[in-house]
Amino acid sequence: MAHNPENNYDPAGSTQMFRAFVDEEPPQPATVASGGSKTGLIVGVVAVVVVLAVIVFVAFK
Repeated sequence: MAHNPENNYDPAGSTQMFRAFVDEEPPQPATVASGGSKTGLIVGVVAVVVVLAVIVFVAFK
């Protein structure tokens, strides 16, 4: 069978494509993002501490 006409539906092909989709391994960005999120968290905390220190310094000067 070379090609099916457009009006001829092939359920076996559709099932095979669905199974291939389900069996795919999802990408794992969590391992890369966890290192980046820790760095971002540390930078954020340091920035907040610096801003608070500047506010306290200006308030009591």
